[in-house]
Amino acid sequence: MKFCSNCGAPVALKVPPGDSLPRYMCDGCNTIHYQNPRMVVGCIAEWEDKILLCRRAIEPRYGLWTVPAGYMENGETTYQGAVRETLEEANARIEIGPLYALYNIPHINQVYILFRARLLDIDVHAGAETLEARLFAEPEIPWDQIAFATVRNTLTHYYSDRKLGEYKFHMGTIEQLKKS
Repeated sequence: MKFCSNCGAPVALKVPPGDSLPRYMCDGCNTIHYQNPRMVVGCIAEWEDKILLCRRAIEPRYGLWTVPAGYMENGETTYQGAVRETLEEANARIEIGPLYALYNIPHINQVYILFRARLLDIDVHAGAETLEARLFAEPEIPWDQIAFATVRNTLTHYYSDRKLGEYKFHMGTIEQLKKS
């Protein structure tokens, strides 16, 4: 950030009085510009013994598979965001179920929130950000082509929970890989 969205004056990164973290502060009107993590919402959409995956038509991770998910919009709930993202990415209608997984990804300032959901029908097809939308049974999951660690971890828990006959809530943190 270089300029204030309030008055257009230059901003500087400094710790505001009474705060403990550096924030962009306007040199002209003293507005503090907070930057907070982005919320990613989505779901594991189920139909019988299959789940819905979408092959990405955008970066990052173009061409790889993920569950329908994306950034939450202002003015919507996490439920509404997951329903919207599933409709946008796979033209799929769902009924949201329980919260299933939450992953913190501090190195990219994201929080992933994933629900279980029930597909209302199997009329799924690719949306604008998707190359392909498809239902997969467990043996068909393209594990080596899963786009994100959050999705891989969530699906691993999902299939483990399914075998046990009890779905639990899962929470974790995805750490940045160290480059050697």
